[in-house]
Amino acid sequence: MMRLRTVLMTLPLCMAQVMFAAALGTNGRWTPEQAKTWYAQQPWLVGANYVPSDAINQFEMFQAETFNPALNDKELGMAEAIGMNTMRVFLQDQLWEQDPEGFKKRLDAFLTIAAKHHIKPLLVLFDSCWDPLPKLGPQHPPIPGIHNSGWVQSPGAVELADPAYEPKLKAYVEGVVGAFAKDDRILGWDIWNEPDNGDASRFPAEAVHKTKLIEVMLPKAFAWARAAHPTQPLTSGVWNGNWSDPAKESPMTKIQLAESDVITFHNYDWPEGFEARIKELMPLGRPIICTEYMARGAGSTFDNSLPIAKKYNVGAINWGLVAGKTQTYFPWDSWQKPYVLSQPTVWFHEVFRQDDKPYRQHEVDLIRQLTGRGTAMAGN
Repeated sequence: MMRLRTVLMTLPLCMAQVMFAAALGTNGRWTPEQAKTWYAQQPWLVGANYVPSDAINQFEMFQAETFNPALNDKELGMAEAIGMNTMRVFLQDQLWEQDPEGFKKRLDAFLTIAAKHHIKPLLVLFDSCWDPLPKLGPQHPPIPGIHNSGWVQSPGAVELADPAYEPKLKAYVEGVVGAFAKDDRILGWDIWNEPDNGDASRFPAEAVHKTKLIEVMLPKAFAWARAAHPTQPLTSGVWNGNWSDPAKESPMTKIQLAESDVITFHNYDWPEGFEARIKELMPLGRPIICTEYMARGAGSTFDNSLPIAKKYNVGAINWGLVAGKTQTYFPWDSWQKPYVLSQPTVWFHEVFRQDDKPYRQHEVDLIRQLTGRGTAMAGN
């Protein structure tokens, strides 16, 4: 794959694009061999889903008024110090619609900070989880005691259901991926997070027939990204259902697995379940990365899952780095019973407390040990 790219760099752009598309196949998807070649050039991928501790959601992370490079630098330095080399980072389509050039500059600045700490982010373009009515500008404060109380979807329910908005989503994907398509600071592009997730009982504003709408939109989103000819892989992580038998896969899972260059998945299960999920995906013959895991109260821990991931050479990206405004140290059931009078027995997500000390010293020691990259942090 890299040899092909070296040759293409010496050719006129139009000829290079034709040769590259031919090598990849009719839809531009990487072959298993190309995906394996790319994966062999990466370190064992270990990291976290990263939201700065002063941000409640994607807007506060990247809006001009709240973008905080100094905090990003500090927190990514903490991640580097324990051996992490990647972060999964969520973007939002309205950030592009509001200010494309400003958003690109801030994302570029973030990538520079990440590269300083030898961290390659996996960038998430769309997300179907939590609040379906995203709105630019000041965000509401965290709701006391509730997990991820300010997280927003991308696109929102109104935009997803409006055919007239589709060109703006296309412009967002083509614009962002196009701007960074050859940027070796980026690990890859996660096209859509949990596309068939939704909770109309909690969020009545969820788009009607949301899953069906995204089944139509998801292949388009992959195509828009591929039209920019990125040198980084594309993916969308499977997260529920049966993956062991194609006849039992949901329509959305079929799309995700058929379009992804590298296979990604989510798992918040006990170690037996985590290992079983890996084995279900191995017959696909492509590199595998778990892009969400580690929910202590559900049985998913660093101690249980990370050694299994290393055994199978599966990348591992846990949810959460530093406790902050997302409040994801509270468990999912906090939406039904907010933790305002008492704290959970154990933290659900996050590696570090707000004072920058590890939640559990053993966890960061284990990450350092398994990655072989981390260095002892001052004061610990």
